[in-house]
Amino acid sequence: MLNLGLNIHPGRETTILCLGAHCDDIEIGCGGTLLCMKSAIPQLKIHWVVFSAAGQRAEEAKTSAELFTAGCDKQIVLRDFRDGFLPYSGADVKFFFEQMKSEIVPDAIFSHWSGDAHQDHRLISELTWNTFRDHLILEYEIPKYDGDMGRPSVFVPLDSSTAEAKAEYLIRSFASQRDKRWFDRKTFLGLMRIRGMESNSPSGYAEAFYARKIALGFSSNDLKEIRNGQRQD
Repeated sequence: MLNLGLNIHPGRETTILCLGAHCDDIEIGCGGTLLCMKSAIPQLKIHWVVFSAAGQRAEEAKTSAELFTAGCDKQIVLRDFRDGFLPYSGADVKFFFEQMKSEIVPDAIFSHWSGDAHQDHRLISELTWNTFRDHLILEYEIPKYDGDMGRPSVFVPLDSSTAEAKAEYLIRSFASQRDKRWFDRKTFLGLMRIRGMESNSPSGYAEAFYARKIALGFSSNDLKEIRNGQRQD
């Protein structure tokens, strides 16, 4: 496996944009990765946006977002578009994306996978790519009854304590979802275990993402040393 890192600039804030159609999507899709980034990146700012959050679900979403972003500079935005009907509110959702583009310049974006079976998820993925056309976008996965799991190619290894914390935060935060047979720690840990196996994670756990476009860059000094045969690594 080739290990690559984000282009983190010392002394400069790193900005992450997290987009979720529903209240628990971000946490399920990339919660472990965010916990890792939080501990590894000193100056991390997280913009956390949920498009369909109302009533009790909104309160749960806020509680969970606070857990996953604790200690970070953050902005948590909860919108109340109707669950299951996001494509039919497409113009308003698109307008909100355009507002975000004028206000946020993220170093990386976490959004839904374009191949997701849920129509709300697909719209958020589509508008993410329509709006942020020159950014690193990592598309996360959500397990569900539809059986739409794919073959992601980008992996973030997680230590076991981070995987356990992700599952525990989800169960603790979203009381309204506990009666759903799939919403339990076995599901969350099981998917991370499968992705950990696929990526040879030392702990056995990982989260996985889809990336349509990634540009690999090298500094001019690196390239010069490689051409001159001075670099052996």
